[in-house]
Amino acid sequence: MKKFMEEAFQEARKAAAEGEVPIGAVIVREGEIIARAHNKTEQDKDPTAHAEMLAIREAAKHLGGWRLTGCSMFVTTEPCSMCAGAIVWSRIEKLYIGTMDPKAGACGSLMNIPQDSRLNHYVEIETGLMREECAGLMKDFFRKLRSEERR
Repeated sequence: MKKFMEEAFQEARKAAAEGEVPIGAVIVREGEIIARAHNKTEQDKDPTAHAEMLAIREAAKHLGGWRLTGCSMFVTTEPCSMCAGAIVWSRIEKLYIGTMDPKAGACGSLMNIPQDSRLNHYVEIETGLMREECAGLMKDFFRKLRSEERR
């Protein structure tokens, strides 16, 4: 499992290098990565260009359909409500989260969309895989951003 989160972490590092919020995601099926992405909201000028959304789109193209049954997603930071909804609707079976997001997370922090019994799909969630590394990358990114804004 850790090797897939390491791949998501590498995607998050790419995002940071591009001036994007450092979140990375990979989607795995049968032990193989079928999609990978990192945030591109600034580059694409698109509020939906989150790592999770881009990875879901890539996985759907790879599989030739929108149902991602049998797939797991590894993401460095807890998904927001938009991404959590897309994870449910795409039928991803398991979600691995590096670090939680108490300000915007919708997979256990503010709410828990993937495990809401009122919805038609339930997603297994495991948190804390590479927690320190994922949290550190986010903290470093925002610390640097704040120091640049002060100049």
